Formats: sequence, C-alpha cells, structure tokens
Amino acid sequence: MRFRALPASVWALGFVSMFMDISSELVHSLLPVFMATVLGASMTTIGLIEGIAEATAAIVKVFSGAISDYLGKRKLLAVLGYGLAAFTKPIFPLATTIGWVFTARFVDRIGKGIRVAPRDALVADVTPKELRGAAYGLRQSLDSIGAFVGPLLAVVLMIALANDIRAVLWVAVIPAFLAVALLVFGVREPDRDSSFDSVRDTSGSSESRPAPRAPIVLADAKRLSRAYWAVVGVGFVFGMARFSEAFLVLRAEDIGLTLSYVPVVMIVMNVVYALVAYPAGVVSDHFRPRLVLIGGLVALVIADAILAAATSPSWVFIGAAFWGLHMGVTQGLFSKLVADTAPVDLRGTAFGVYNLITGVSLLLASAVAGVLWNYYGAAATFAVGAVFASLTMLALLRRQ
Repeated sequence: MRFRALPASVWALGFVSMFMDISSELVHSLLPVFMATVLGASMTTIGLIEGIAEATAAIVKVFSGAISDYLGKRKLLAVLGYGLAAFTKPIFPLATTIGWVFTARFVDRIGKGIRVAPRDALVADVTPKELRGAAYGLRQSLDSIGAFVGPLLAVVLMIALANDIRAVLWVAVIPAFLAVALLVFGVREPDRDSSFDSVRDTSGSSESRPAPRAPIVLADAKRLSRAYWAVVGVGFVFGMARFSEAFLVLRAEDIGLTLSYVPVVMIVMNVVYALVAYPAGVVSDHFRPRLVLIGGLVALVIADAILAAATSPSWVFIGAAFWGLHMGVTQGLFSKLVADTAPVDLRGTAFGVYNLITGVSLLLASAVAGVLWNYYGAAATFAVGAVFASLTMLALLRRQ
C-alpha cells in the first residue's frame, strides 16, 4: 500500500535520477581507469579529483538549498542542475589531458550541487510525513537501478567496441538529456495550499509551507534544532568512514580484472544498493534510526575487510556487494532524518548544509585514501577504512 500511495512526482523524480545515473555511472565506472591508464594520473591525483569534485557539489548544495527556500521553488533549480550535468557529458570523451577531466568533473558536480538539495526538499514537499522513508527509499532504489545499468552498458559496449573507452563515453550523453526532459515534463511542483506541509500530519502537529521569504541569513542557523545538528554530525563521521566508489573500480583493476569487465564491480554494488534501498526506507519509518545506522556500518566494515584482503576478482565483487548493502541501508535514512528534523521553511537549506558537511568529510576521506594507496598499497586503504568504520560503530553503540 505504501508503494502505491507514493505521489507520481516521487516516481518521476526517481526515474529522473535513474536516467542521470545511467549516464553518470557509465562514465564513472570507466573514468578512474581512463585517468590512470590513458591519461597517466597517479592514485593521489585521482583521489584529489574525486574528493574535490564531491566537495564542490557539497558547497554548491548549501546555496541551492537556501535559494530554493528563498524562492519557494524547487523544480527550477533542479532543472538547472540536471541540465548543467547533461551538457558536461560530451567533455569526457573529448578529453586529452587530466585538466579536461578535472574541469568536466568539476562542472558536473556543480550541476549535482545545484539539483540535489532542492530535489530532496521537493520529495518531502509532495510526500506525507509517514511515507517519507518509503519515498526517499524509492528514489534511492531507482537511482541505484540506473547506477548498475550504467556500468552494465559500459561492459557490453567495451566488449562490442573493442575497449574503445572514448566511444563508450559518448553513449552517456543520451540518458543524461532524457533525464532533463523527464524532469521538465513529468514533475509537478505542488501549489502551496496543496502541499502536504500545509495539512495536519498523523502526529497531530501542523506544518505550514511558507510563502517566498526574506533572504536567509546566518541567524537562521539558530532555528535548526539540536536533533538536526546531531544528524549532520553523524553524517560527517559516516563520510569519514568511507571514500569515493572510484577506489572500488581501481581495486578491481588492481586485482587483475580485465579492462572490459572492470565496471562489473559497480554493477554488483548498485544491484545490491537498488534491492536494499526501498525496503530499508520502509524499515526506517518503523525502527530506531541508530539501530539501522549500526547495521549499515557493520556492512561497511565487512566490505572494507574483504576488499583489503581480496586476492581475486570474486572477492572484490563480494566486497562491493557489502558496500552496496551499506549504502542502501544508510543513504535514504539520512535524507529522511534531515527532512524530519528541519523546519519546513529551511528544508532546502538544511539539506544543503548537511550535504556540505558530508561532502567535506568525503573529500578528506578520498584524499587520505589516495595517499594511502600511493604509499602503502590498496590493502592499507581499505584496512584503514575498516578501522574508522569500526570506531564509528562503537561510538554509536555507546550512545545512550
């Protein structure tokens, strides 16, 4: 019943995410190897590029979220962000230097930064509070379907096109522009008086979606609750416990998987992610968030341990599956927690601040991972990740 009750705009936003992820993950499943083998980039350089790209997206999210609150409009910014990302896709196959790749990743992440906070706030705007976990889980699940279809296409096309990476990267342009078209014509932003935030929820509290307001100022941060900042703090620690999925692709290549089949590691990760995200979202509507987060960390510790000790591609695939399990359990839950703990008129800002903080932690984690790989090898990178994830899990277990 929850599945059927979700609004049409949530489904449309999920399919928008799916098409864009088909495009993005087709590129990203080959990009680390492309940078390392074709363009000659070091692991430290790859780690910094990935970290800076994600941190850039995180910084932009703060401004886009605040602007969406100020305007009272989400869809316009989402279209701008998805459109910008689509127009960067042709740059990757045209790149001849690492600088071109960095520029494309940088601009692509600016597009992501513009779209994510307004999109996530829009999901909350159109969904009853008691269904938000399911709504975010569905969007994450469809997003993850795209995230494994993209690498699957990469494998098929690499085989069909005799490992011509540039030719394969051109295919990514098509689903990117399909995503933009679906967003423009398939998503309806609710009227203020029809938003679920303008009616009484099942807990008996009443939320009102505001009219366009004065520009957001620093003092508004005082209106963000302690519960919200607790969510942000836990998100930061989670970000430090993991790093860019680019290192999963590099681990597959490092362990001896042939170039054509390297994207399979992302397929495995995202199949599990897609299967887990929706049911995990439903579970998060009924169980204590701390218990769900601990379960996600257990999966991450197992993933890091397996990837550190892996001696064959099959073990890399198993590690990637546990990584996908961790993502499926935790990512939708964090979105639900942000939506539930933030004031309605600051919801976009709240998502932006959360993504900024977690993006900074991902930048730090990815940079450290690249340095560890360069100086101590792949096993040390994942071993340190397992240690940090274990410490995070122990801290959550000790919390009363």
